[in-house]
Amino acid sequence: MVDREFELGVAIRTTGAVRKFTDEPVDESTVRDLLDDARFAPSGGNRQGWRVVVIQDRAIRTELGVMMRAVWDDYVRAGASGRTPFNVIDPPESSADPSSPAGETLPNDLLDGITDIPVVLVVAVDLNQVAMMDKDLDRAAITGGASIYPFCWNLLLAARSRGLGGVITTFLARVEPQAAPVLDMPAGYAIAATIFIGHPVHQPTRLSREPVESFTTVDTFSGRTFRG
Repeated sequence: MVDREFELGVAIRTTGAVRKFTDEPVDESTVRDLLDDARFAPSGGNRQGWRVVVIQDRAIRTELGVMMRAVWDDYVRAGASGRTPFNVIDPPESSADPSSPAGETLPNDLLDGITDIPVVLVVAVDLNQVAMMDKDLDRAAITGGASIYPFCWNLLLAARSRGLGGVITTFLARVEPQAAPVLDMPAGYAIAATIFIGHPVHQPTRLSREPVESFTTVDTFSGRTFRG
């Protein structure tokens, strides 16, 4: 049951990524309630271009899990360089070959046990509904995320208010051409996230984050530190 008295500030400060769930199921009416809350997220022009697929079929889950597992393995090997994998400025070399010496792959509870996770959601966005303000700049476009990721975050806040937990992942986006036909995804859509939700084995509440002074300056990037 949702706790309507759950203080927003507490929710913001205690909604961490949950990757391990109990075997307690989450019923469809609760999933609908989460989506009902999430739909009040802002989006450009209030166009609400999100589309959600609730993945219940075990065979589809398995197929998507295999696709994402390959991305995870590549992510781990690429991360062995010390640089952020798949970054667009200085990406480390990566390889789809599991025998690559670049790094040892690690277990992934989400992907290895995807068939047993209570709720698996694929969130996509209709690109026809997104004003991509930076699409013509000489760098990767990111502003379109403003029209879809608030919806994803609302899902996690809605889950937190009901004693549930979850995590937003983006592995499936890297293999979108392979995933699209499995999901019967229409042309013009993009996969934004796969979200896993359930009853957490442990609900993280003490989150570690850098202080405001570490990332905020006045007037310019080289301006004085903003201290308030």
